[in-house]
Amino acid sequence: MNRLVYLDNAATTKMSKPAYDAMLPFLGDWFGNPSSVYSIGRGAKKAVENARDRIAGAIGALPEEIFFVSGGTESDNWAIKSVAQMMKSKGRHIITSAIEHPAVLNTLKHLEKEGYDVTYLGVDKYGQIQLSELQGKIHSGTILITIMAANNEIGTVLPISEIGKIAQDNGVLFHTDAVQAVGHIPVNVREMGIDLLSFSGHKLGGAKGVGVLFTKKGLELPPLLHGGGQERGGRSGTENVAGIASVAAALDDKLLQLPSRSVTQMRDRLINGLLAIPGSRLTGDPVNRLPGIASFIFEDIEGEALLLMLDQCGICASSGSACSSGSVKPSHVLLAIGMPYEAAYGSLRLSLSEGNTDDEIGYVIEKLPGIIETLRYMSSDE
Repeated sequence: MNRLVYLDNAATTKMSKPAYDAMLPFLGDWFGNPSSVYSIGRGAKKAVENARDRIAGAIGALPEEIFFVSGGTESDNWAIKSVAQMMKSKGRHIITSAIEHPAVLNTLKHLEKEGYDVTYLGVDKYGQIQLSELQGKIHSGTILITIMAANNEIGTVLPISEIGKIAQDNGVLFHTDAVQAVGHIPVNVREMGIDLLSFSGHKLGGAKGVGVLFTKKGLELPPLLHGGGQERGGRSGTENVAGIASVAAALDDKLLQLPSRSVTQMRDRLINGLLAIPGSRLTGDPVNRLPGIASFIFEDIEGEALLLMLDQCGICASSGSACSSGSVKPSHVLLAIGMPYEAAYGSLRLSLSEGNTDDEIGYVIEKLPGIIETLRYMSSDE
C-alpha cells in the first residue's frame, strides 16, 4: 500500500488540531473532577461551562438547554424515551421515518414493545419524506416526531424547518438526530422549530465518547441515567471534560469553514467521475445532500468485496452504515428508497472532509473503475 486516502468521515473524523489542543490541559494538570471545589476542579468546571456556552451559540440555543452525554446514541435514547415517558398521559403515538439511524429505530422498537404506536413514514427514491403524509399521520395522541436532519448513508438533507413548523402548528414535540448535520450544514434550533436535537463530537473533528442533547427550555426531561445528579440533574456521571472541550473547539473550527465549498467541489468531482463507470448509480438526493457524502450502487458488485479491494489500494470507505458493518442484513435505507433487495447488499459511501485533497479524489477516480471491472469479471467467472 503506497498511500492512505481516508474517505469515511461520516463514520468518524480525524480529530482537528484545535480539538486536540483543547483536550490536552484536561489530560494533564487540569485533571480535576468538575464537581469538586478545589482549584483544579473549578478549572475543569469552568471549561465545561465555557464549552456549553459556545456550543449553545453555535446552534442558536441557550446554555441551559445544552446537556453533555456519551454520544449520539445516548442523546437519541434520552430524548425519545424520556419524551415517551413524560407525555404518555397525552398519548403514545410517535412518528419517524424509515431511514433513521439504528439509534432511533431500535429505541422506537423498544418502545413499541412497551405499548407505544410508531408510524414509519416512507421515503421517495431520494430519501425524502412527503410533508403531506407527515401532516396526515398526526392525531390527538401524537406526542413526538423524530426525523433525522440528514441521512448518514446516502447524505440526503431532510426539510427540517418545514417539519418543525408542522410539529409546532400541531402542538407536537419535534426531535431531530442531527449527528451528520451539525458542523456540516447550518443548524439553528430556534429558526428550525426544533425542540430536541442530538449530535456527536466525533463526526465533526472532536473526541469520541462525547455527545450533546439540546432540550428546549421548559422541557424537563426525566433522566435516562440516575446517580450523582450531574448536568443539573439531567445526566448523572462525571463529565468527560477533555472530550467536551474538544467538541466545542472542533465545532468552532467547523463553523469557520461553512459553507464547505472545497468539500462540495471535491464531492461533485467524485460523483461526476464515478458516474462515468458503466452500471453506476448515485443514491440520495442529487441537490439536497450533505457537502461531504457521495454514495453509489454499482451493478453486480458486492459491497464487502469492493471495500476490501479499495483497502488494498489504501482507500478507506464504507458500504452503507459503518455502525452496522458485519451485519448480514441489507441496508434498510437502500431498501426504503426502492433499491432491489440484491442491490441493497452492495453500496459504496465515500465521505469527505476539509482534510481531503483534489489529488486524493483523482486517485479514487483512477483506481475505482479497474476495481469494479475486476470484481465483475471474478463474479462472472464463478
